[in-house]
Amino acid sequence: MGRTGIALHCLLFFGICAVQNGTTPSGKQKVLWQKLEVRIHEIDDHLDGVMGVAIEDLTAGDQFFLHEDEVFAQASSIKITVLADLYLQAQQGKLKLTDLYTVQSSDLVPDSDVMNGLTPGVTRVTLRDLATMMVAVSDNAATNVLIDRVGMQNVNTMLDSLGLTRTRLRRKMMDLEAARQGRENISTPREMMQLLDLIFHGKLLDKDTTADFFKMLSTNKRSFLPRDLPADVKVANKPGELEAVRNDSGIVFVEGRPYVICVMTGYLRNERDGEDAISKVSLAAWQMFDRLSRATEYGRVVSPGNGTR
Repeated sequence: MGRTGIALHCLLFFGICAVQNGTTPSGKQKVLWQKLEVRIHEIDDHLDGVMGVAIEDLTAGDQFFLHEDEVFAQASSIKITVLADLYLQAQQGKLKLTDLYTVQSSDLVPDSDVMNGLTPGVTRVTLRDLATMMVAVSDNAATNVLIDRVGMQNVNTMLDSLGLTRTRLRRKMMDLEAARQGRENISTPREMMQLLDLIFHGKLLDKDTTADFFKMLSTNKRSFLPRDLPADVKVANKPGELEAVRNDSGIVFVEGRPYVICVMTGYLRNERDGEDAISKVSLAAWQMFDRLSRATEYGRVVSPGNGTR
């Protein structure tokens, strides 16, 4: 019997549930969580690298974890924390999203497709424009300007106030010397899940600011979590890419059953395999939550236009 078969056998025999630290689902829903766990372990088995996963049902509070407390390099996924502090400072009146910034030649760094096309010393953009560039096209120069504006230490102070002490913004984008010195931007699957959960439940930002935060975070469609999902599913997420690293963290807004999903990988032999693993985990989670969102407690799914027999 292979590892997947053994895992399924153990789950059914001992009644072990993948859900941890949340409200334990009952009956048939518990079986769905068990099968999701088996599927994720199967994906992990075939990945030549290390994968961490954290998933939370934002309606019921149920959670699934795999290597949830391992610290992973975040790459561009750390931009979620910069965006969160930008919106927090705007809410506190420390800045305005409409504040103007004049692009400087000293701002320009690699992987800054939009900022590199603007005219230094002439072009003026708002902080909101910079945030859009940071999220939608992962513009590194725009990100660095925002890090200077909000303050790196302020981002980490915000994280400390939320109890997220293993999530750190420690360098600007494309600062290779800082990376060589070990000053990497880091987090864990659990902590990134907790950050998104706190924002979703209004524990950091007010209602209107929270809505705008997730609207901004929904602009990146060329990413791993939404890749294999139906085109009409809203996903607010930020992927990250470095050598041997692929990540993606966000919220999938299934109607009536939104959930957080954070998948992080490292030590990848092949980065494309890491991207595929994230997309496979995302699809497996969506398939479960989509059914839960449309089903009765008896497991009957009624799709629009279907009659009842």
